[in-house]
Amino acid sequence: MLSKIIGSVVGTKNERELKRMRKVVSKINAREAEIQALSDEQLQQKTAEFKARHQNGESLDALLPEAFAVCREASLRVNGMRHYDVQLIGGITLHEGKIAEMKTGEGKTLMGTLAMYLNAISGKGVHLVTVNDYLAARDAELNRPLFGFLGMTVGVIYSQQPPQEKIAAYQADITYGTNNEYGFDYLRDNMVFKLEEKKQRALNFCIIDEIDSILIDEARTPLIISGQAEDSSRMYALINTIIPVLIRSKDEEANKNNEEEDFWIDEKNRQIEISEKGYEKIERFLIEVGELGENESLYSPSRLPLLAHVQAAIRAHHVFVKNVHYIVDEGEVVIVDENTGRTMPGRRWSEGLHQAVEAKENAEIQAENQTLATTTFQNYFRLYEKLSGMTGTADTEAAEFKSTYDLDVIVIPTHEPIARIDMDDQIFLTKLGKYKGIIREIKEIQAKGAPVLVGTATIEASEELSYLLDQENVKHNVLNAKQHEREAEIIAQAGSPKSVTIATNMAGRGTDIILGGNWQSFIEDIDSVSPEEMQRLKAQWQIKHDQVVAAGGLHIIGSERHESRRIDNQLRGRAGRQGDPGMSRFFLSLEDDLMRIFAGDRVVNMMRAMGLKEDEAIEHKMVSKSIENAQGKVESRDFDARKNLLKYDDVANEQRKVIYSQRDDLLAEMDLLDALEVMHREVYNAMINQFIPPGSIDDQWNVDGLEDELEDEFKISMPINDWLDEDRRLDEEGLREKIVQTALERYHGRRDQMGEQDAAQLERHFMLQSLDKHWKEHLTQMDQLRKGIHLRGYAQKNPEQEYKRESFELFQMMLGAIKSETVQDLSRVHIPTKEELEALEIQQRENAAHMQMQFEHDGVDNLDSNGNSNENRAAGQAQAQSTALGGSVAAAGVSGAIAGNVDGEPNPYAGSNISRNALCPCGSGLKYKQCHGKI
Repeated sequence: MLSKIIGSVVGTKNERELKRMRKVVSKINAREAEIQALSDEQLQQKTAEFKARHQNGESLDALLPEAFAVCREASLRVNGMRHYDVQLIGGITLHEGKIAEMKTGEGKTLMGTLAMYLNAISGKGVHLVTVNDYLAARDAELNRPLFGFLGMTVGVIYSQQPPQEKIAAYQADITYGTNNEYGFDYLRDNMVFKLEEKKQRALNFCIIDEIDSILIDEARTPLIISGQAEDSSRMYALINTIIPVLIRSKDEEANKNNEEEDFWIDEKNRQIEISEKGYEKIERFLIEVGELGENESLYSPSRLPLLAHVQAAIRAHHVFVKNVHYIVDEGEVVIVDENTGRTMPGRRWSEGLHQAVEAKENAEIQAENQTLATTTFQNYFRLYEKLSGMTGTADTEAAEFKSTYDLDVIVIPTHEPIARIDMDDQIFLTKLGKYKGIIREIKEIQAKGAPVLVGTATIEASEELSYLLDQENVKHNVLNAKQHEREAEIIAQAGSPKSVTIATNMAGRGTDIILGGNWQSFIEDIDSVSPEEMQRLKAQWQIKHDQVVAAGGLHIIGSERHESRRIDNQLRGRAGRQGDPGMSRFFLSLEDDLMRIFAGDRVVNMMRAMGLKEDEAIEHKMVSKSIENAQGKVESRDFDARKNLLKYDDVANEQRKVIYSQRDDLLAEMDLLDALEVMHREVYNAMINQFIPPGSIDDQWNVDGLEDELEDEFKISMPINDWLDEDRRLDEEGLREKIVQTALERYHGRRDQMGEQDAAQLERHFMLQSLDKHWKEHLTQMDQLRKGIHLRGYAQKNPEQEYKRESFELFQMMLGAIKSETVQDLSRVHIPTKEELEALEIQQRENAAHMQMQFEHDGVDNLDSNGNSNENRAAGQAQAQSTALGGSVAAAGVSGAIAGNVDGEPNPYAGSNISRNALCPCGSGLKYKQCHGKI
């Protein structure tokens, strides 16, 4: 109450911010006449002038009025578009690192150019983030002439882009790309082995288009770069056969007590609970097929992976629905983004869910993946020095933007007053009745000559409605994940008179619906059209435009309410752009998921008591209020889930920063000698502590054990007992120092033997390899820890605090393991001596001569038993023998060292075409990479 009184006196925070920004807009407008008087050449020279002034200490804030005026004038000259005052306010908002909420059709793409131009003056780079590759490429090409005129370079990044092209795109003043590609490039940059392979510069300024879609809707989806783990496709196929036999409970609450069915599903949280009877049935099946022993249980620690397979299979069959959560395209399961309705090729669900869905759909089951690197959008975008965004719908999530990203939301007023009429919802008893009501409404709108856009929440719903419209002979277009190639064409004509378009979610479509249709879309090459033809097309469009305006503009029909009010508002916002007329209405049924799960019994009972027929509807404020409350519950639940995820990922993020920082130091450091000396001391002292406890007497020392361990782990032989016999005064501290010094002398000797340059290369290789390997294993351990940490709550412990404590311990152990393995690898690797290299060179020449003689004697036309010509066989033998001798002698420094295995023996299979995961030919039973192929 008090805040309302204060607001009425001094204005809301948003109103105060707009008032402040309007003063800056006045300064920009005051410079307009001065800037208009400049020639094109003088206008272009302004960019160099701004850069010089900025380098001399003038801030971007001080440059803003003049820079915005220059950008606006350049846009008018190049594109024929002059920024409105409200777009100037939006540009100021973006520059200040805030979110600009602008209604659909108000020109966000043009507005963004102002802040991008100003911040590109610093020379540190500006990133524009879009939701898909099409919009990134389109916006870049749309604005390239403007930025080119102003002397700014523009780059575009995309998936599967050649490395040099991507590096050049990141070096541009302004770079366009998708959120996924920016995030994956960040992870890939922290997996390279050379500094010059990194693509991104320091993260400076970022504008996110459709920021609510990326930072809210996709915030819980981690970005994961993964490698293949062990293949368990047979197990997924096996478990898939038992799921149809399991009985799902219809009344969850009742069956939690009597457990007559096998499992039930918490639809609100998408969680599975299996009854005791269900466990028994599953265990009997697994015993019959030989996957469980007679006395084993699914609860056995060694059998927990089986339980995870079962739970994933149940979720695949009963929670994830075809044409809602995924589609099957050419035998491949492709995820559908439920917020945008777009497919996400290449993305896969984790924890075995994707494999379970593949088994359900009889698709080829891909191997599970192991995480190599991961982050979330939440933590990636917080790495930018300055972050901002723009969207049509952010105000409903303003609290989350502030708490998670420290971003304020500024609601920018529209250039023209909104003329759209938002009608009350209509609620039907059944889904079929709702569809009948929608078709009736479509026919009434068509009769008036107005276009209709029908928004559906799923692909399945769009196809159901399309089928019913076909039955009624209503001509229409369908835009969903299956027709994404025709997206721009369908949207371009969605405003034509009497057109009907069914679309699955409208977030981030990036194309305005023009009343009367888009006449330019009919022209493939606008330059080849005569002025007369263009005038004729414009005149035809004007007639259609006036016809649609007279009929009330674009009519929006929502086939159901989405879980989030923002998605509903995005659909509504497609009508009423730039003061156009329009109308919106949502049609609901008691069978819709939102109503069924969240709306409560009160609404259902009230409607049934009224005795409504199937195709009759009611409109009531109480019902609308219940729906809003239901949406509020879902939004609150989702916010809590994202906040909870962020708490845990923040812990991993701090560790990620440490590891990536160490990696950058390794890549940038020319000489690692000092760091490795410290590492050797730490590792050897840690080993000595195991056999000679600090502060102990000599009777407590296990000297024999220490000698054996040094030989086994580091291939270093130290006569410690002899040292003690020779010098009775050698105490614990003196002995410890003697062991460490001996190890360091050996390390320096081997280093000198290799040569400084080759030694540095090998050291960097081993350190990066060890760091990457243990970081990958650490990520897996963190995943497992996070999955079970909530159980600590039953022991009256704070799961969050427990996670922080245990993850820190795991991190410390990982750092110790990295140091230990690096020292161990450097100690065990075989370094060829000068004499060995000379002998190898002589032997290699003799073998090559012998092979040449054999080749000349046998001829080239004979085939061996495998059908290979002797020419190839002889060459192959020569190569095999050559590589068995340690590789190219010319590069025998590091190459020779790596060609031997870590036990100091030459690798007889070096150079052979043996798969790293194949069994080693030596017959050890180990994989080649763990045996003779080990580096």
